[in-house]
Amino acid sequence: MQNPLRRQFEYRFFYASLALIAVNFVFFFATSIIPDLTYYLGLSPVYFVRRRMYWQIFTYMFIHGNMRHILSNMLGLFFFGMTVERALGSKEFLLMYFVCGLASGLCSLAFYLWAGTYNVLLVGASGAVFAIMLAYAVIFPRANIYIWGILPIPSPILVAAYAAIELLSQLTGYKSNVAHYAHLFGFAAAFLYFIVRMGVNPVSVWKNAYFS
Repeated sequence: MQNPLRRQFEYRFFYASLALIAVNFVFFFATSIIPDLTYYLGLSPVYFVRRRMYWQIFTYMFIHGNMRHILSNMLGLFFFGMTVERALGSKEFLLMYFVCGLASGLCSLAFYLWAGTYNVLLVGASGAVFAIMLAYAVIFPRANIYIWGILPIPSPILVAAYAAIELLSQLTGYKSNVAHYAHLFGFAAAFLYFIVRMGVNPVSVWKNAYFS
């Protein structure tokens, strides 16, 4: 009997990544016009727990603090998302994007509550985008990503470097307004997604790509 968690979608490609980018910009311009929307759509531990604004666990992924924030996330979604979507199909891509984004948000919320940090607001697609970045490194383990357009870095090395930087930044408090742990939760969610949903161990993929 087939594991229902691994039941595959029929392959279809319909530029879901571009649609996500468009929706993110619609939300960005909406919150620019009506700033108070940010507090209702971003993920706030106080609003989520005490006011039961449960939709925030989903909508926070579409809210960004400023133009630089949304541009960095949407560029990542464009360059990595388009390629991953073509490889997996749009339905699988969307499922991964939202599952990992929700998981990142829930883990971040749990972290806030555990730490007793309530006066915060988590916004941004970073958790989901970092998940897609890891997916790219698993699907294309031998691909090189060119830093500044000239320095080739193998995709698994880039992911490992990003994870190390995010962990170090979180531990040292560097740029404390950035939710580095949310990025790490995105990586972790994608890692588990490949194991549970696809039956693929990313470590084994990388080991076979470079040491077999």
